[in-house]
Amino acid sequence: MNETYNQKLKKNSQKLRKNMTKEERHLWFDFLKGLKYTIKRQQIIGNYIVDFYCASKKIVIELDGSQHYEADGINSDTRRDEYLNSIGIKVLRYSNYDINKNFIAVCEDILKNMECSNE
Repeated sequence: MNETYNQKLKKNSQKLRKNMTKEERHLWFDFLKGLKYTIKRQQIIGNYIVDFYCASKKIVIELDGSQHYEADGINSDTRRDEYLNSIGIKVLRYSNYDINKNFIAVCEDILKNMECSNE
């Protein structure tokens, strides 16, 4: 991976992998893990840890809990998305509500984006 890597985030990313949210576990075990693409969980990219990353498709998948809809969360997510976009990575965001209530639609959207992206 050519992106800069913040070694200081390694322990935190390992901890987040071991302690996935209910929604992250659902998406990972019931969909992402079975895809033909390699997906990494809690991947460090620059100064950020992203929920899921497919390097071959340059796609990040983020699951947003309620904190992401508060002013600080919105600002932080905007900066993160701008950085990721600037290095050629597309960010797909889904709310925890969508994972819980519209799981099939989320999976279809992710698959559509994966298939439309260049390998």
